[in-house]
Amino acid sequence: MHAIRLHSFGPAENLRYETVPDPVPEPGQVLIRVAVAGVHVIDTALRRGAPGPYPLPELPTIPGREVAGTVNQIGPEVDASWLGKRVVAHLGSVPGGYAELAATETTRLHEIPADLDPADAVAIIGTGRTTMGILLFTELGPDSVAVVTAAAGGIGTLLVQYAKNVGAMVVGLAGGPAKVESVQRNGADIAINYLMPDWADQVRARLGERSATVLFDGVGGEISRAAIDLLGKGGQHLIYGASGGTPISLSEQESAARGITSELVVGPRLIQRVGGDFRALEDKAMAEAAAGRLRPAIQRFPLDDAAGAHRALETRGTVGKVVLQA
Repeated sequence: MHAIRLHSFGPAENLRYETVPDPVPEPGQVLIRVAVAGVHVIDTALRRGAPGPYPLPELPTIPGREVAGTVNQIGPEVDASWLGKRVVAHLGSVPGGYAELAATETTRLHEIPADLDPADAVAIIGTGRTTMGILLFTELGPDSVAVVTAAAGGIGTLLVQYAKNVGAMVVGLAGGPAKVESVQRNGADIAINYLMPDWADQVRARLGERSATVLFDGVGGEISRAAIDLLGKGGQHLIYGASGGTPISLSEQESAARGITSELVVGPRLIQRVGGDFRALEDKAMAEAAAGRLRPAIQRFPLDDAAGAHRALETRGTVGKVVLQA
């Protein structure tokens, strides 16, 4: 099969498109003919040699942990009914997604609903489950004013949709006119280019007498600091990333003085909240997508251009979820 392999940590150019032996499914596993593989910002960090939620892999390695495709082989102790099914899976701590074939346990499989595209399913199994996890930390409704900082990103796109679905007012922040247009099309009530020097004043003018009740923060740095100032008393600052700079987390003293809360809602905090049961989050996200309430934005790259996908992610030149088509 063809696959992307990393032989040494470093720049995106270290990702090589190679011919490697086909994986063999072990007991309890199936072999998936991969149609689409998800690309995550964590993949870029691991490629550089920066450990995070996952330890650094032994080299050479095939990156990627999100795949969708068709089961074309089963291992011992696996029900034959899996053969031929369209499935999506998060591979967990063992990578191997950037390939034409991937082996994984049946316990990780979700059958893809008939009307769902494999690329959408890949976005939902990873980005969607994280979105559902973030939403565990707040209650959104018609009285909510939600600010989403990276509103054109994979998680941001889904947060905007979910908030709108429950009747909240949504302020979507994005960098550049093209991304702002994407946020507008996605249904945000207010879409603002945070590269403009007066962007925060524009938001205040549009909100009038209302203040933000929750800030979904995936950017960090100066943008996050300015966005925090949009929160009113009782507001929540929920941190899930820092694509644009250092994460901004308020001290207990500053939070108390402002009358708001500030917390990181991914990583160990999310694991603690769900008791390690990410399957439940995946089920919920898949159900939302099957019902048409969550519609991921997708940016596609061919498998042999995984390096290009990584460069685009690292330079914040993407809209929505980045996927590789095998």
